[in-house]
Amino acid sequence: MTKKNTSKITRVAMLAGVYALFTLLPPFSGFSYGPIQIRISEMFTVLPYLFPWAKWALYVGCILANLGSPFFLWDITIGAFATLLSGYLTEKMWSPYLAPLPPVVVNALIVSSYVSFLTSLAYPVVFAQILVGQLISCYALGLPLLLYLIKNPYLKERIGGD
Repeated sequence: MTKKNTSKITRVAMLAGVYALFTLLPPFSGFSYGPIQIRISEMFTVLPYLFPWAKWALYVGCILANLGSPFFLWDITIGAFATLLSGYLTEKMWSPYLAPLPPVVVNALIVSSYVSFLTSLAYPVVFAQILVGQLISCYALGLPLLLYLIKNPYLKERIGGD
């Protein structure tokens, strides 16, 4: 394995761990799951805009984080796929202000569908609750993080360097 590959694997593992910790550890875990959820860790879903490797870290981190979910198998499979899909779409956005949009929309559509089914709550209600939680995580927290990284080329280079 080359040093370049080792560096990428290390970055993926570190971000996956940070995502999982920001979901699983108190006080964050109290509002990371369920029909009303605000995952603070979702602020990192903007990172594929700058760092394409980050989508894989978020996918693995989501799998790890969902080991603590009451929707265990559903969240580990479908929820993690939603995170990977939103990471891919975030990577393709043409503006940093649009980068938080895919995780907001994809999670609101996909996660709310199975959470609604599993809790017998009305889909529009769960959709709205997850949408609001994602807006808070991705726009109120994630967008400032992304803009900070864009304005600081040294940090951008250190985090995403090949």
